[in-house]
Amino acid sequence: MKAAKLIVMYPTPTDVTVFERRYEHEHVPMAVAKLAGKIRFDTNLITSAPGKTQAPYHRIAEVYFPSMKDLEDCLSSPGGQETAAHAVEISSGGDPLFLIAEVETFVF
Repeated sequence: MKAAKLIVMYPTPTDVTVFERRYEHEHVPMAVAKLAGKIRFDTNLITSAPGKTQAPYHRIAEVYFPSMKDLEDCLSSPGGQETAAHAVEISSGGDPLFLIAEVETFVF
């Protein structure tokens, strides 16, 4: 059984300072507390996009689950719904892009 992850890509916010404050103090604690079944949570601040003047996304979050069923169960739970709604609410640069992926890990 393959692991799965939820990827949330936030466009550049209209006010980076406000977004970062809300993301750090509201959203991350909510995701940690309410996304049941997760096994890892990474958040990435995008610093550049090679060959472009500005990256199309400001932050990308990745939430890992042991299986696709665990991810789907989380997203349909009250905590998953609340966290997803909060992601949309704080994303002042436009709606975040939500993606679901199967995880393949290669060890070298």
